[in-house]
Amino acid sequence: MKRDVFPGRFAVCAVFSLVSSLLAAQDTGMGPLSADPLWRQALGGEVTGLPAAQVHSAVVVLDGGNIKAYSDRGRPLWTYSARGRLSPYVARSREGTCYISRTNGTFIAVNRAGRELWRAYPGGPLSGNAVPGWDGRVYVPTGGRISCYTASGCLLWRRDLAADIALSPRLDQNGGILAVLENGDLVRADPFGRILSRRLSEVPRAVLSMIPSGEKGNIETWGRTLVLYASGRVEMLDPARPGGRPYVFPRLPSPPLAAASRENTAAAILQNGEVILISGTDGAFIWTGKSHLAMERSGSAVNRTGDPGDNIVMLYDERGVYVLSKSGATGFTEDGRRLWYIHLEGAAAVPAFGDEGVLYSGGADWILYAYKLEDRVRQGRESLYGPVPEGSYGTGNPPPSSWADEHYRFEEESLDREFDRIEAALKSGEVGENELEYTAYLMEAAGSSADLLGPAKARPPVQVRYRVRALRLLSVFGSSETIPFLIKVFTRDDEAPVKAAAAMALGAIGLDPDGAALRAFAAALYSPVILREEQVLTAIASASGALCRFSGPPLSDTGVKILTALAGDTPPPSVRARARRELDTLRP
Repeated sequence: MKRDVFPGRFAVCAVFSLVSSLLAAQDTGMGPLSADPLWRQALGGEVTGLPAAQVHSAVVVLDGGNIKAYSDRGRPLWTYSARGRLSPYVARSREGTCYISRTNGTFIAVNRAGRELWRAYPGGPLSGNAVPGWDGRVYVPTGGRISCYTASGCLLWRRDLAADIALSPRLDQNGGILAVLENGDLVRADPFGRILSRRLSEVPRAVLSMIPSGEKGNIETWGRTLVLYASGRVEMLDPARPGGRPYVFPRLPSPPLAAASRENTAAAILQNGEVILISGTDGAFIWTGKSHLAMERSGSAVNRTGDPGDNIVMLYDERGVYVLSKSGATGFTEDGRRLWYIHLEGAAAVPAFGDEGVLYSGGADWILYAYKLEDRVRQGRESLYGPVPEGSYGTGNPPPSSWADEHYRFEEESLDREFDRIEAALKSGEVGENELEYTAYLMEAAGSSADLLGPAKARPPVQVRYRVRALRLLSVFGSSETIPFLIKVFTRDDEAPVKAAAAMALGAIGLDPDGAALRAFAAALYSPVILREEQVLTAIASASGALCRFSGPPLSDTGVKILTALAGDTPPPSVRARARRELDTLRP
C-alpha cells in the first residue's frame, strides 16, 4: 500500500519511484490506493500546527487567528475567530472541547460547535499542548508553570517550576502529566498538584510512561518511565528500585526523534528513518521497520532544524504504530508489518491521523487535504463523544473525609466554617491537594438525606440550606466523576430546593459525556410529583440550556427536546419563560 501525494500538484520521479518500489517489496498485506485525496477544503490561511483529529472530525489552527473544524467527510463544521494571533497548539478533550491560546497568553476553551466557553490567563502563551485529564480537567503548560483548570474554567491549582518547560507535557498512564524542564529536571504532576521531580543527566528527546497491561499505578506518584536521549542512550526509571538508580537498556542504533508508548512497550522513530518497538521489561528490540523517512535522500538530514516535536509525531494505539511528519506518514501494525506509507510535498505542518483512518494535512497552498489510508478504526470503549477515560481520579467516590467520625461535624457552626474555607480555596485557585477531602465533605453534607453515604450517614440529615450550598460548591470543582452522585441526589432527595440545586450543579459542571444528566432530566418530566415543583422545573430548564451550550450536538438535541417541552403550554409561566430564554441562546 504505497501512495505518493503532492498537495497542489502531482508528480512522479522515476528514481524515487524505483526506491519506493524496492521498499514496498518488503511490505505485506498491501493493496492499491488512489493517489487522489478523499477531499480537500480551502482554509483561507496557513495551518500553523498539528491538527487535532477526534471522533469523525478535525480542527486546525490558522495563522490568521482562526480555528476551523471539518468532518471526516470534508463538511465544514464551524469557524472560531480568536481575534488575535494564536500559538500553534490545539488540544481536544473527549467531549470535543478545543483548547487554544493567543500569543498574548489568553487561554480559550471552545466547544464542539465553535462556541467559546470560557477564557483564562494562566500567565503566558502555551509552551506545549494543553493536556486534558481523565475527568475533564485540563493541564495548561506556560513557560515554567503548570496550571490545572476544570472543564468549566475554575482554577484548581497552579505550580511554578524550577525552569521553563523544554518538552511538551504528556498524560502518563496513571493520569498525571510528565514534563521535562530546560535544566534537565523530569517533572511529574498528579491531578491534585503534587509535584515530583528528578534530575536527568541532560534534556532527553522523549520521556514515556510505561505500565504492564492491566496494572494501573497510584495516581499520586509516577510509575516506570522510559527516557530516550539524543545520543541513543536509553534508561528506565523505576521508583521501586532501591537507590533510585536507572536501569540501562540497550542503546538505539540511531538517535531518536520522537516516541510514543502503550502499556509496557514504546515505539520510536530514529534519525535513520527506522521505527523500533522497545520492550519496557528489558529494553529488547521487538521489531524494526522502515518508515517514509528512510526513503528521503538522506536520513541523517531528517529534522535538522530543532525539536523533534516540531516536525515529527508518533501515535501508538490498539491499531498499531504511526509516524507523522511534514514530509509524509507511515502506518505499521503492532507486530511490525508496514501497512502503508505516504509522501507529502508542500505541507505547512505535521499532519494528523484520525481514529477513522483519515490523514489530515494542511498545505502551504492554504488547502486542507484528507486521505483515507486505512479502513480500521479504533476499537476502544466510546462514550457519546469520545474515548472513555483510562482510569479514575477518585473524585466520584472519595474516601471518607477527616470529619467523617466527628459527632458535631454537621452543626451549623462547623458547616459555616468549613464551607467558607472551601469557598475561599476555590476563589483563590488553591484547592490542590485538598480536592478529595473537600469533595468528600461536600458529598457527605449534600447526600445526607438521600441514603447515599453508607457509614458516614448523618443523623439527622443536614439542613436543606446547607445541602444546597454544598451542591453549589461541589459544582465548582467540575469533575465529570461526580455526575453520578449529583444525579442520585437529584432523583432521591425529597426537598425541592435540593433537587433544584443538584440540577443546577449538573449544568454548572457542563460535562455530560454520556448524556446521563439529560436523561435524568427527561425522566423527571414524566413524574407528576416533580412537574408540580416550579423551582425544580426552572432548574431543569436552566441546567439543560447550560449543558447544550457547553457540549453542543449531538447532546444538545436531547436538551432542545427537554426545553421545547418545558416551553409548551402545560408548565407554569415562569418555567416556560426560562425555557424559551434558554432556547433563544442556542440559536445561531
